[in-house]
Amino acid sequence: MTRKKSTLAIGDFSAKITQAYCESCHKIYGGEEIYPIIPKHSRFGFDIIEHIGKELFIEYRSDESIRKSLQERNISISLREISYIGKKFIVYLALAHQAAQDKIKGHMKSNGGYILHLDGTCEGDSPHLFSFIDEISKIVLDNIKIPSENAQLIKPHLEEIKRNYGDPVAIVQDMSAAIIRSVESIFPLVPDFICHLHFLRDIGKDLFTTEYNSIRRSLKTLKIRTILRSFVKQLKIDIEKNEDLRINLNCALGKNFFENNMPLKSSVSCYLLMTWVLESKNQSHGYGFPFDRPHVDFYDRLQAAYPLLINLKKDMSISSLSLPLKEISRALNDYSLVNSLKLIKNKIIIFDELRDAMRIVMPDGKNGLNDQGDDGIKTIESRVKQFRESKKIIQLSKSDIRFKKMVKQIDKYWKKLFADPIVVKTETGDVVMQPQRTNNLLEQFFRDIKSGGRKKSGTSSLSKKLKAMLANTPLVKNLKIPEYVRMILDGKKNLAERFAEIDITKVQKELQFENEIARKYPKGMARIFKLPDLPHKINQLVQKAIANS
Repeated sequence: MTRKKSTLAIGDFSAKITQAYCESCHKIYGGEEIYPIIPKHSRFGFDIIEHIGKELFIEYRSDESIRKSLQERNISISLREISYIGKKFIVYLALAHQAAQDKIKGHMKSNGGYILHLDGTCEGDSPHLFSFIDEISKIVLDNIKIPSENAQLIKPHLEEIKRNYGDPVAIVQDMSAAIIRSVESIFPLVPDFICHLHFLRDIGKDLFTTEYNSIRRSLKTLKIRTILRSFVKQLKIDIEKNEDLRINLNCALGKNFFENNMPLKSSVSCYLLMTWVLESKNQSHGYGFPFDRPHVDFYDRLQAAYPLLINLKKDMSISSLSLPLKEISRALNDYSLVNSLKLIKNKIIIFDELRDAMRIVMPDGKNGLNDQGDDGIKTIESRVKQFRESKKIIQLSKSDIRFKKMVKQIDKYWKKLFADPIVVKTETGDVVMQPQRTNNLLEQFFRDIKSGGRKKSGTSSLSKKLKAMLANTPLVKNLKIPEYVRMILDGKKNLAERFAEIDITKVQKELQFENEIARKYPKGMARIFKLPDLPHKINQLVQKAIANS
């Protein structure tokens, strides 16, 4: 028989397969020669599976761009086939990963053990993608998809981690109650650490989320941003129409303009001030709330610009526009807004003092959420203790319930925040390990997955993508680790050769299992949906059942 097949090396070709049927045992023999190149019951070769997998999950190329590049290599393939082969790549990789678990365990043991980081991510109504990573080797050990962060769903997978890799040297986690309960249940004797970044984030949110939301609502009600944007838009048009103003603006945007004290026209000054106020988010450092407070920064910039705008009104060279000074004044003097700002700024001072004591995600930092903090753990513990026991904090905790909660949180998690370094015995001697102060290893990991997904799809929302994603998709991150690749290849030259060794029935079973999970309705429901008179038919059958009973 002749079958259409495809490989990267050849492109599309017709393969003539000779098989024989045994009448005694009723089995078909022959055709096995092609299976090391192309999987059984498949058209596309292992090299195409490897190629598409890497293009999709490492290079984050779109299905359409992959299809076009394969067409240039004389390989005809549909977008649906590319999507399916991508899933097949993940299943093959997951099976190769499972087969290499003993080697991975040995590799981590040679490092003195492993430090387990665990966390989950989701978007919209998508399931939680939960990953388990070793801090030392950076190897993704396991992944699961669960409806929510529930201890009963997390525990079985922690038990599996324990069976496959043994007890970790330490565990780093966020402050999720479900994760903490799961860890304490499965690894009761393993030191576990709370991520300093998550700890500070929770403290800040508890302290001033109420005031911050009030500020956001007030600014929205006053529509001050909308008013300023409208003014700036028209002002820019007027500047572009006027040659002198246009030249002056271009000069102002050049290097060393302000250092050289060059003359600046009023309309251009007004434009620069207004845009500076509107773009107050640039004062943020990429940490997110509560470390960044762009709405507070917006008010502060507006307040700083207001006196200058009053003076500029007198010499505005464009008479067709009227500065929205009344609207700005109304916003700056709004009672609810001013009161919320007063309350939040007092709390921000205290929060930033704790932030300074812990020396992490500092306002002048340049690493954004990749900040791992600095200083030794004992130095940090000493500073936080001094902060905690200061007269000011003790007094605030007595008069304000939210400061009382802050102190309670510090006391509750003290041991998990400031645990001593761990001494581990290895073949070469004792090794002292201090787990990372943050769970940023996973935070960065998930941000990378999401940004890659957005790059590939061109959309900001990844809810549908996370729903469709196979749980073990994050294993592709391991392919950037040479030692991991060596372990899963098991002596083979590339993934295509390694995949050819994996039992095809295991692959088919895994793909079927994933399809059943992803399927919204039971098989056969599509036929039911096409029936135009379904209510009538159901009624007939129900009446028949009643009559029979």
